[in-house]
Amino acid sequence: MKLFKEEIAVKNILVLHTGGTIAMSEDQTTGKVAPSSENPLLNQGHLFENLAHLVVEDLFQLPSPHVTPVEMLILKNRIEKAITHEGIDGVIVTHGTDTLEETAYFLDITLDHNIPIVVTGAMRSSNEIGSDGLYNFQSAVWVATCEEAKDKGVLVVMNDEIHTARYVTKTHTTNVATFRTPTFGPIGLIAKNKVLFFQELIAEEKFEVNAINQNVYLLKAYAGMDGSLLQALDNPSTDGLVIEALGAGNLPPHTLPALENLLNRGVPVVLVSRCFNGVAQDVYDYAGGGKRLKEMGVIFTNGLNGPKARIKLMVALTKYKDLDSIKKYF
Repeated sequence: MKLFKEEIAVKNILVLHTGGTIAMSEDQTTGKVAPSSENPLLNQGHLFENLAHLVVEDLFQLPSPHVTPVEMLILKNRIEKAITHEGIDGVIVTHGTDTLEETAYFLDITLDHNIPIVVTGAMRSSNEIGSDGLYNFQSAVWVATCEEAKDKGVLVVMNDEIHTARYVTKTHTTNVATFRTPTFGPIGLIAKNKVLFFQELIAEEKFEVNAINQNVYLLKAYAGMDGSLLQALDNPSTDGLVIEALGAGNLPPHTLPALENLLNRGVPVVLVSRCFNGVAQDVYDYAGGGKRLKEMGVIFTNGLNGPKARIKLMVALTKYKDLDSIKKYF
């Protein structure tokens, strides 16, 4: 267990605002939350003058459901430029929470740098009672300036907790404690201006990507599911498929003929569990059971949820086209 309190020279921290609730305000008469004419965080830089020199940019202003892999790649390229050419010591990205985990994970597997890269957001807009935006941003600054935050991949900092981008997920629609890491828990905590790390990832995955335009779809399995949705995806525009399977990694038997057609066409199919905790495994030996699915050629991945497995497959497809290479990547 390591306790760290920053006491060295002021660091240059790049802050990239991308929109989301953290940049929005609530209409006090209607209760509607919408983007503000000006990001409220832009006026708060003076609060951190003794801790960091903030280089602040409004990269784009989008609610996170509007963010696509195109914007994720723009963000990744901007960060790479800042690290390589601008002498940046750390990066903070503010982002809407709905797709924050996907953007954070995309950055985690495509940025090969050791400086702290922190993604944060807010569950309450800037003028709501109990707004968490400024506090989460302050926590992100502490982590981004912390020496112990190096070499830990992309971090998600919310509600006094530090999570890895690989495993964190949004678990509640409105609660400020929404971001959790199922099974493993956070890797660190924040107490006042102290950053405490007590876990780290054993291994990191990095992948060079310059463009991303693959059509990878995500389906959730359910009781009585047949092959109609899989049949609808059996066309030349489908580059890959991720299925959130039942339990440890199983599918209803009526999905199998359509699934086999996809696999025979060379479409990579990645399987995760729809369960909140645990990992997918090829355990059961019956029609639709995980062991037989793996024998068919379905790719199992441990620990990732469906949206992140989709991001990983999209990135893998930018380089690999054959199933054997994709399986090794997973």
